[in-house]
Amino acid sequence: MKIELLTPDVSPERATANPPDAHAFNAILDDRAAVLGGADRAETVYARGAGSLGEAIYERARADVALSVATAAAQRTAQALTTILNMQI
Repeated sequence: MKIELLTPDVSPERATANPPDAHAFNAILDDRAAVLGGADRAETVYARGAGSLGEAIYERARADVALSVATAAAQRTAQALTTILNMQI
């Protein structure tokens, strides 16, 4: 029997070189808020008669997708946490 050593995909130096950003979650929330705010602004501009319907629809669709992704991530996180908390120790 011949045993081959496993080689990691990333070198240990590279794996620890970039620690997680402490403000990454805040940046994600700010990005989502900007998308939702853009949709609101586009709809307001259209309601005033200055913007186009196409732009308002596009911005609303972007906001809907961003909200769907955030909701799915939150649901999966809650499900994973529930699974962990229900483990028998």
